[in-house]
Amino acid sequence: MPLTRRQTFLRRRVAFAAALVLTLGGVGYLAGTGLAPVPAAAVELIEPAALTQPAAELIWPDAGAGAIGAVGYPGLLGSTGDQESMPIASITKMVTALVLLEEKPLSLNEPGPDIRFTDDDVDIYYDVLAEDGSVAPVSAGMVLSQREAFEAMLLPSANNYSISLAIWAFGSVDAYLAEAETWLAANGLTDTAVADTSGLSPASVSSPGDLVKIGKLVLADSVLAEIVSMETSDLPTVGTVTNTNKLLGSNGVTGMKTGTTDEAGACLLYSADFTVGGETITLVGVMLGGDTHPELNASIVDLLDSVEPGFRAVSLADKGAAYATYATQWGQKSRAVAAEAAFAVVWSDTPITAVSAARPVTLGEVGDSAGAIDFQVGETTVSVPLVLERELTDPGAAWRFTHPAELAAG
Repeated sequence: MPLTRRQTFLRRRVAFAAALVLTLGGVGYLAGTGLAPVPAAAVELIEPAALTQPAAELIWPDAGAGAIGAVGYPGLLGSTGDQESMPIASITKMVTALVLLEEKPLSLNEPGPDIRFTDDDVDIYYDVLAEDGSVAPVSAGMVLSQREAFEAMLLPSANNYSISLAIWAFGSVDAYLAEAETWLAANGLTDTAVADTSGLSPASVSSPGDLVKIGKLVLADSVLAEIVSMETSDLPTVGTVTNTNKLLGSNGVTGMKTGTTDEAGACLLYSADFTVGGETITLVGVMLGGDTHPELNASIVDLLDSVEPGFRAVSLADKGAAYATYATQWGQKSRAVAAEAAFAVVWSDTPITAVSAARPVTLGEVGDSAGAIDFQVGETTVSVPLVLERELTDPGAAWRFTHPAELAAG
């Protein structure tokens, strides 16, 4: 039976409404899938290579006591023998020089004030000579600058100049000794005590560890660092004085102070430089209680030869090295790679650990930040930025329209 006009109208309205609902639903679906944020790429970290180096094997002499450290590196690199306080002979003059410079500061390339020597200084010369101590010439009326007097004290290790300078700066040796005690305490040198200005007294003592600290303080003072590196100096009236350190200028040795007494034996506080990975390493070491200075020097050379290879330039990260991978649900892949190379100079088996922190990435261009990898080298942290190696782009309409569940979950 043919439909009535009313039935036809109603049917058309139902069909239109159904079409409208389907159209609106389709538009909503297309809009929802087309505009929905895509899920982040799955990230998987790549375990960094083991970087901790083998332990260095130092060559120490069979006898005596010693220690060695490096400027900028905490503590000691190694030690041997008794580490308690013991006589240090003329290494004591390093303390004398440091205390004097705190009272009478001196800048590099500055001569300092003139010091006029008197009959009292001549008497000191003969008193030291009678004790069989080391001396340098002095005469009444002679004038030296403070810098020149320091060179006379330190290069030939002249006991008489250490006494004369202490009296010049503090008025008396006793006043100097009181100030030295205060200075040692202020610098945490609890194993060190001085009973005189020169170290001739066996009561002037220190430990190998304290002496390494003292050596670092000497190098931190530009005037003293320069003086202890001089082989000779020509001084007015005094003449040419020569450094008693026979290792100076060989095997990288740049200083610093010898010492010899019956109680202390042959002693040497020394510094030495060498280069690793473009970085200058400055060693500070000491040996006490040697039989002779030639034997002591030979043992120090052997030690230095064994210390140098213990410092290594370690490549932490090569530019472009991968530390994480990204994989999207629509099949794209990229990696988080080091944006730059990084290296560190390390001593011996200093622990090196690495922690990658790749950030979540949804879409990104080549070179976009992808986090960082932090290398812990002893007490130092080296952070290397990570960047995307390949771009991660939108999956496109086809994937979006066919993966609504993944979009909803993302």
